[in-house]
Parts: sequence; structure tokens; C-alpha cells
Amino acid sequence: MDYFLTEEQQMIRDLARQIAEEKIVPVRAELDETGEFPWKIMKVLAQSDMFGLFIPEEYGGLGKGCLELCIAVEELSRACLGVATSYAANALGTYPILLFGSDEQKKKYLPDISAGKRLVAFGLTEPNAGSDAGGIQTTAKLEGSEYVLNGTKQWITNGGEAEIYTIIAITDRAKGARGASAFIVEKGAPGFKFGKKENKMGIRASATRELIFDNCRIPKENILSKEGMGFIVAMKTLDQTRTGVGAQGVGVAQGAFEEAVKFAKQRVQFGHPIISFQAVQHMLADMAIQIEAARALVYSVARFVDSGAKEVSKESAIAKTFATDVGMKVTVDAVQVMGGSGYMKEYPVEKMMRDAKILQIYEGTNQIQRNVIGQALIKEAAKKNKTL
Repeated sequence: MDYFLTEEQQMIRDLARQIAEEKIVPVRAELDETGEFPWKIMKVLAQSDMFGLFIPEEYGGLGKGCLELCIAVEELSRACLGVATSYAANALGTYPILLFGSDEQKKKYLPDISAGKRLVAFGLTEPNAGSDAGGIQTTAKLEGSEYVLNGTKQWITNGGEAEIYTIIAITDRAKGARGASAFIVEKGAPGFKFGKKENKMGIRASATRELIFDNCRIPKENILSKEGMGFIVAMKTLDQTRTGVGAQGVGVAQGAFEEAVKFAKQRVQFGHPIISFQAVQHMLADMAIQIEAARALVYSVARFVDSGAKEVSKESAIAKTFATDVGMKVTVDAVQVMGGSGYMKEYPVEKMMRDAKILQIYEGTNQIQRNVIGQALIKEAAKKNKTL
């Protein structure tokens, strides 16, 4: 389908696709096997200005938005979700600074982030705070001119590799969710260290580690916005980035679909290519329908986010949920179309299926997304009743 992308958006898509085909596809199996972080590819993305897509021009970026980021993420995900996650998580960590940072903070951090010189990560999840983000235990206490952080963040993408971390911590437990605050913590800060690199089922090229704060001291100027704004920072950030997770679902689905079609044309059974059998045609047709529907939704929501709409939680949750469910369904079906071959590491679809599962889990499980959507529907219904 023609999504009426501008000439510049088409250039971004084509460049991301070229990087994916030339730099990612040849090494994706090796990266999956070794779990090596894709620094060489990150440098190529940096040289191509991909890290600056969504950062304003005044801070060295290209001044684009959610749609352009989704287009790039989709193309990278089509080749390798592990590499795409390393790239996309940088945006997740950057948005708190972009949305809530002071001018001084933006001037200090965004130019290097835009240039790809310093990778970023976002720290919200903890051992006892996943879906229940309100259960975080990490604390930040103001002592003179410094905040002192104590606690552990778990399953942090880009953990240990990133130079800059945006962290949610409790500054006043008595206030509950309103007692959380957001901070910028730099790698190398006193008392800040990392746990082991996690051994994961999928997205193995992406680094996932614990962040450990043991009387970690940071300047008080590193607070984002003000005390008590932590959960607003986190939720507004996720509103911006969940559409990008949807784009990952579209990308990995597209990659798996293409592999399945190629295989179905070549595989002969009963004297005919299996693509000639109606059962296989119907599976491929359903995959194509689901992918186009997911892409149309993701692009539409991305444009809605870029419109400057104040409330996008429901729409970004819808895009994330639908497109990542499609990513999982299509990759499973691709393995089925390819049969025993699809189950072998010789072909990329078994990796795509393993990778796709995380999309239904991170940045809010799809069950939590449905809660978000449901609560939004309740609010909308209440507003309509008031106007009647």
C-alpha cells in the first residue's frame, strides 16, 4: 500500500532498509548465537544520523517525529529485532529528557545522543515492580547538593552499554505514586554498577542487565522536572514510545512473511510448490492482511502523536497491542508454513518467533495495555454522559 510518505520519509525508509540488508542480515545469526552487543551497527546508524531522527534541530537532530522513528524501527526489525531493540531503547531513554528536561539538560545531553556518541537507557522496572510500576522500591534522598540513590532496576535494555540512564525513584514514599521522581544518572557515577548480562530466549543481541544503586550520588541538578513528577515522566514517555514497539511488531512480521513466501515458492511437495496449495495460500493471505492492518494502524497513531494531541495513551496502547500480537501470530505462522525447515536455525524464522514474544511483554504487557484502553473507554463514556 501507498502510505503517502513524504520524499524525506521515503529516504529514511530506504536508508534504514539498506543498513538492515547490508549490515544486519549478514550477522544477525551470529549476534543471536553469541549475544554480542551490535556496536558496529550502532556506529553505522550514528553515521547515518538515525539517532537524531526525533531530536530537535537546535540540539543537533533532524527534528522529525514519531512516524519517522517508526519507519526506521520497522525496517531494522524486519532484519533483526535484537538490533532494532538496542536502537529503539535509546529513544525510550531519551524521551524523558526531551519531554521534561530543562534547557540546560537538553543542551548537555541531546547533542551527543543525537550524534550517537552516547547511548541511553530507561530504568523503571524492578524485581518487584513490573506491571505494577507503583511498586518501585528504589529511593532517592536529597543530601545537600546531591541525591543519593539506593535500589535495583531489573531487565534494563542497553544496561551496561549505555552512558546515560533516565531513572524513576521514590523521593517521598508517603505520597505513593506522587512521591516518585525522575533522574539522569551517568555511567561511572559513584555507587552505580551493573548486574550480570541476562541470558535471554530472544533479542539476544540486545543487552539486558540489572542497574544497582548503592549510595549512588548524583548532582541535584540531575532531577528531571521536579520532585513528584516521576510517574508522569514515565507514563508520558511510554505514550510516545509504545507506537514504536508496534512498529517492531510490523517489522518482524514483515520479515517472517517474506521468508515464508520465498520458501513456499521453492518447496515442492506432491509435485507442486507448496504455495500452490490453498491451505498455504490462506495462511499467507491472513498474514498479509494482518501485517497491512497493523502497519496502517501504527502509521495512523504515529501521525496522531505527531499532531501534538495532548492525550494519546489509548491510541498508543491500541497500536502496541494489535501490532505486537500480529508480530507474534505471523512469526508462528511463518514457522508453520516452513514446517521442519522453519524450526531449524539454518532459517531465520525460528529466531524471529523467539524474538517476537518480548514485544507482547516489554513497555507494558499487552494485558496492561488492554487495561489502559479499558480505563480510557470508561473516562470517555463518563465525559459523554456529562454532556448529555
